[in-house]
Amino acid sequence: MFGTESHKKEGLNIIIVGCGKVGATLTEQLSKEGHDITLVDKNAQKIQALAGTYDVMGLVGNGASYKVQMEAGIEDADLLIAVTDSDELNLLCCTVAKRVGDCAAIARVRTPDYSEEAAYLREKLGLALIINPELEAAREITRVLCLPTALEVNSFARGQAELVKFKLPEDNILTGKTIATLGKEAFAGNVLFSAVERDGNVTIPAGDFQFAAGDVVSLIASREDTRSFLTKIGFHTKQVRDTMIIGGGKAAYYLAKRLIDMGISVKIIESDRARCEELSTLLPKAIIINGDGTNEELLKEEGIEYVESFVPLTGIDEENILLTLYAREVSNAKIITKINRINFKSVISHLDLGSVVYPKYITAEAIIAYVRAKKASMNSNIETLHHMFDSRVEAIEFLVEKESEVTNLPLMNMNLKKNLLICCIHRNGKVIIPSGTDCIMVGDTVVIVTTHTGFDEIQDILL
Repeated sequence: MFGTESHKKEGLNIIIVGCGKVGATLTEQLSKEGHDITLVDKNAQKIQALAGTYDVMGLVGNGASYKVQMEAGIEDADLLIAVTDSDELNLLCCTVAKRVGDCAAIARVRTPDYSEEAAYLREKLGLALIINPELEAAREITRVLCLPTALEVNSFARGQAELVKFKLPEDNILTGKTIATLGKEAFAGNVLFSAVERDGNVTIPAGDFQFAAGDVVSLIASREDTRSFLTKIGFHTKQVRDTMIIGGGKAAYYLAKRLIDMGISVKIIESDRARCEELSTLLPKAIIINGDGTNEELLKEEGIEYVESFVPLTGIDEENILLTLYAREVSNAKIITKINRINFKSVISHLDLGSVVYPKYITAEAIIAYVRAKKASMNSNIETLHHMFDSRVEAIEFLVEKESEVTNLPLMNMNLKKNLLICCIHRNGKVIIPSGTDCIMVGDTVVIVTTHTGFDEIQDILL
């Protein structure tokens, strides 16, 4: 065992099997939130590195072994999270954990065959969650390609409300206006500005906040209101008609499948001939090109200069970044960059890559949302969690299950924490952008945006 016995906190006992990128991200986030964590991995160096950085225990061994799980304390664990590189090993870890301990289990599963059976596997194996980073990344990329002006689109209220992030250009109608004056304008409609980043600082804006060119603005509204508002302030809101994807891995397959179903034409450039043949069978409506997607001549030949969107999905971050920078030089395409590692995040943020997707963050967010909901009392439950602006802001959707001190009280009479906005209430299929006279009721889902971290339940919004 590596690490030191940590003092007991009011957290859960969590075993994480697999110390790759997702395992490391989860360790960082969950240890910060006060949970007791034991890591299991066959690689002693990875465990030592994480146990040395965070206050966690480490155990070298096979996470699917009964003996290793017993040693890791499975009998007292609240949750086992299996995020190794192998789907089969993850499912086996969870199966053993469910037989031995009285704990919840979460598996990362990436293979399309299993993903299509996720609901069946979850039910039969009794798992809390099955999560697929590539599929989630494809969903996120699809949302942005449906609204190409946006840098990021997160969905809440079962897809009926959207949190959209965009950058204000020089001559936009919003620049120089305050939120209070916008409220009086007819075009402002039913939207709420939830956060703004300027010169590296993030603000939850009040009425006197004045917009400036270059601001990265985040707003929340129903899907229709989002599009209507963006159109009125001069943004293009039609979904792209075609896309070029570089790399034919799992994420490319999931993305292409979704885009083709929406009537968007897809071209994939992949260097491995056997994989091209496989993709041709799996995606008969896509154009599959066998070639080197980093070759300038080939990209020009295949029409990079005229394509409406461009998504580099090679397994190598550096290649994805270079392809993005090249595409920005030669085309007006909407570009989305997938980045797996986060070692050089500050450098990456200065490159102005536009829309960037981090699959391991998406995976970690879904798991952290589950962990917080498990830790909370039964008054409310976390449905969705998104980190924004490099994890400095959280957008959380709570399902209000019982009456508490936040229900049936006008919002203006609530003693709310500072740097927090109640952005949206979803009630009986309707999205409400709340005013001070609105109340939260049992059965609502409520979206809050805040610079505080670690909220487990809806009552945490109160001072």
